[in-house]
Amino acid sequence: MKLHGFYRSSASYRTRIALNLKGLAYETVSHDLTTGEHQAPSYLAINPQGLLPALEIDGAVLTQSGAIVEYLEERYPNPALLPADALARARVRALFQVIAADTHHVTSMRVGAYLKKRLEHDEAQLRAWQHHWLTQSFGAFEQLLTKSPATGRFCHGDRPTLADLALVPQVFAARRLDLDIGRWPTLARIVEACQDEKGFQDAHPDRHNPAR
Repeated sequence: MKLHGFYRSSASYRTRIALNLKGLAYETVSHDLTTGEHQAPSYLAINPQGLLPALEIDGAVLTQSGAIVEYLEERYPNPALLPADALARARVRALFQVIAADTHHVTSMRVGAYLKKRLEHDEAQLRAWQHHWLTQSFGAFEQLLTKSPATGRFCHGDRPTLADLALVPQVFAARRLDLDIGRWPTLARIVEACQDEKGFQDAHPDRHNPAR
């Protein structure tokens, strides 16, 4: 099993967490987003989108972190990252999408690069853009957590699910952008609980930085 990713990529980070929680061994191949390695012909031959991550597994190449983690859940069902109940699974998938679909892409490095290069945003304008979307997203996420009795030690109950896989990397990225997470206490509490888990610890970007 081979994971093509980048240590600071949120989508790569969430995929590493899933692999770790499933107890799966994998080889990591790094493609530096800051130098354009993900656009090299050798990687585009693997993933024509040039996005990270991509997972080589079972004789195939899987792309898009959501599809990858769902495949891992189906292929390796224990420990489960989705609840057994259909409504509960829908809730967890919705929380995952709040981050993976509605937050990550508008605050990503490639969007930031476009805003700076094409629209001539300076660093302050870019940071304001990122803070706006993160604040909007985290505020909604906090309400979804606090209004549901299904919220436990983690986003859903007392075991990590796909929702936590998405949340932790996004909070890591937000902190790098100097966003105060403390204003969302339930969200912050859950992130701290996740960081006590070995699967999350071993996936942390600091442990996958090739410069370290």
